[in-house]
Formats: sequence, C-alpha cells, structure tokens
Amino acid sequence: MTFILSLYKEAFSNLQRNIWILAISMFINRSGSMVLLFTSLYLTNELNFSIVNAGLVLSFYGIGSVLGSYLGGWLTDRRSHFDIMVFSLILSGFILLFLLVVTTPIAISVVIFFYALSADMFRPANSAAIADYTTATDRTRSVSLVRLAVNLGFSVGPAVGGFVALYLGYKWLFVIDAFTSFAAAIMLYMYLPRKKSEQNRHKNEVLADSSTSAYRDYRYLIFILLVALYGVCFFQLFASMPQFFNTVCHYSEDTIGLLLALNGLLVVIIEMPLITALEKKKLIFRYIIIGVICLPISFLILQFGQGIMLFAILYTLMITMSEIYAMPFMFNYAISRPPKERQGQYSALYSISYGLANIAAPLVGLGIAGKYGFNTMFYFFIALSILVAIGFSLLGKNQGVKSID
Repeated sequence: MTFILSLYKEAFSNLQRNIWILAISMFINRSGSMVLLFTSLYLTNELNFSIVNAGLVLSFYGIGSVLGSYLGGWLTDRRSHFDIMVFSLILSGFILLFLLVVTTPIAISVVIFFYALSADMFRPANSAAIADYTTATDRTRSVSLVRLAVNLGFSVGPAVGGFVALYLGYKWLFVIDAFTSFAAAIMLYMYLPRKKSEQNRHKNEVLADSSTSAYRDYRYLIFILLVALYGVCFFQLFASMPQFFNTVCHYSEDTIGLLLALNGLLVVIIEMPLITALEKKKLIFRYIIIGVICLPISFLILQFGQGIMLFAILYTLMITMSEIYAMPFMFNYAISRPPKERQGQYSALYSISYGLANIAAPLVGLGIAGKYGFNTMFYFFIALSILVAIGFSLLGKNQGVKSID
C-alpha cells in the first residue's frame, strides 16, 4: 500500500502549472462529451434511422475530424496554439447547437462534419501546447495527466448523459455539450498564458525546408497507419458497442452510460501511477504492443458472454487496459519525434489517424453488424487487432523498443 501511495504522489508531483490548466479545461469540456456516445442511439431510437444509415451519418464525424486535424496542424505551425484552442472550443460549441433543429440525414451529416472539423482543430494545438510546456523527463506523465482529466470528464459525461437521454431527451445532450465547450474556452482564456513568442515561432523560411516534413518520415507514416488501424478497433467502444449493448444485451441508455463511464473511471484510477512506474523503463513499443494485444481479448470476452453483465464489465476493463498501455506511449512518440518547427504537422498526422479511424469505425463496425451480425463483427476485429499488434512489433524491432526521449 505504501508503494502504491508513493507512486500516486510521484505521478502528480513536479508537473508544470500550464499542464494543470490544460488538464482542468479538458475535464470541463469532456464532462459534457455525450454527443458522439449517444448520437447513434438518437438516430436509431428517436429519428428511426437504420443501424447502417446511422453508421454512415457518424462517418461524417471522421471526415470532419481528418480535415480539422490537418487544418489545426497547419495553423499550429503558423499561429499561437492558445488562439487555436480557444477558437476551436467556441466554434464547435455553437455548431453543436444546430443539432437541436436539424432532423434529415443530410442536414445532420453536415452539422456533424462541421462540428468535428471545428472541434478537432483543437488536437494539434493541444499537442503542441503539451510539447511546449514539458520536457522529456515529465512528458509521458503530463500526457497522462491530460488524459486523466479527459477520462475523469468522460466518466462523468456518459453517466450523466445516459440519464439525461432517458429522462429529459437526447437534445439536452447537445445543449450540455455546447456549454461545457464554452466553459473550457473561458478557462483557457483566463488562466493559460499566451506567449508572444509563439506567434513568430515558426517562420515561413523554416517551414519551406521539406527535408523536415513529416511526409518524408516513412517510419512515422507507418506508425500513423498502425495507430489508425488500432483506432478503428478501439473506437468500436463508441461506434458499435452502444448498439450491441442496446439491441443484443437489451441494456437501457442509463446502463450503457454507466458502462462507458466505467472506462473513464478506470483510466482515472489506474493510468497515472502505472505510467509513472512504466515510463522509467522507456520501452515505448513494448507497452504499445501490450495495449494492442488487449483488444482481441476484449472482443473475445464479448463473443462468449453476450448479454451477461459480468462479461460487459470484463470487456470494459480489458479495453481500458488497452487504452492505458497503448495511447499515452503512442502520443509520447508522436510529439517527441518531430523537430520543433514541424510540431504541428506531426501532431496533425497523429490526430488525422484517429480521424480516419472515426470514419472507418462506424462504417466497418455497424456495417458488418448490420449485414452479418455482431458475432462476425467481433471475429473481424479480433483478426485486425492481431495484425496491428504484429505491425507494431515489427516497427518496434526496426526502431528499437526504447523511448526516443
């Protein structure tokens, strides 16, 4: 017990003040993040869309995410990451309110596209801010603190969102999410310093040197492809699992919300002390591979325990361990590899990988489930996640398993 308490103390000590501000703002924002989790149920249960059509509409989130990440990366290399983060939060909040009045598939797809575009401009700017405010010795812990805040909010959001959807109606989710975006923007504006040096940090003549471009870093591009494939498997937690829990397991919205909240709560409890213990060994790819291997195990759990709550909880635990092991070290690699003048570009590619995953996850997951059933979907993702683990293993051997810090 003393050892565990010492790990918690070490995990939260000597982190930069600005990282804490970023973390608190992310907690505020993610406490209202209910839209992506419950939109598929909103489309099928309230607007009577088919599962396949709901997946098609949700894929526009991924398209907007890809373009938003690219735009955010381009702007981050040329403007203050402070301005981009605040602008992104405010704009995405306003766009989200349009879901209160649109009901047709085309209109909803357009709103979701522009919401994702504006919201995911935030990601490269946030990555650049973390890189700016950290050093090699505290970067992984800083990443984990921000992720802790995100997941703490994520444990609040789905739990509240499930009850809101069930008792007040789905449209209240959009209102709550919009106003938490505004609150997060106010938090950053009031407390995060806007350094003047950031405005001129990246000169056009430096950016003109194509030899430092992320698009010429072929090892990094392979890494991005593997991250995207990992994301397609992991994002079934949001894309297809709510439908599986609702239609196959017959869980209500509040129960689904609590299961999703458990994911965030487990990350909050486990990740920071675990990462504090692991990062000292600096074995980035080994931990990523462990995280990816948790994916097929999680799908197998659901495959053999359909409808039984214990197996749903075990699935949530295993998918959470995948996230805890893989994502912080993926992020560390992504923001530690580039030269400073290419921070935005590299971070944009990393964000784009998840944007592509958000496009593919509902299309592939709900598409297979709608035509062939959830069992076939599970087998598909078991095979894909095993291939991704093999890919990271090969990349790790060529790279060397140690951190680049």
